[in-house]
Amino acid sequence: MAKKTNESRDRVYKRIDLVGVSSKGFEDAIESAVKRASETLTGLRWFEVTEMRGAIQNDQVNEYQVVVTVSFEVK
Repeated sequence: MAKKTNESRDRVYKRIDLVGVSSKGFEDAIESAVKRASETLTGLRWFEVTEMRGAIQNDQVNEYQVVVTVSFEVK
């Protein structure tokens, strides 16, 4: 059996879905969701955008919304 080093150790992650909303754009909605999650979760490692949508008002884009899956390592 091969020895495990710190670099190759097994890891477990927890994933949660967040919805970020912004009037500025999709990138801002992503950053808002990740920033807010970091206020209560530690060790965030990655994110994945799983959905993107927006709202239209008076024939113009009014709001950007993203569903973001973030993960953190379970210790």
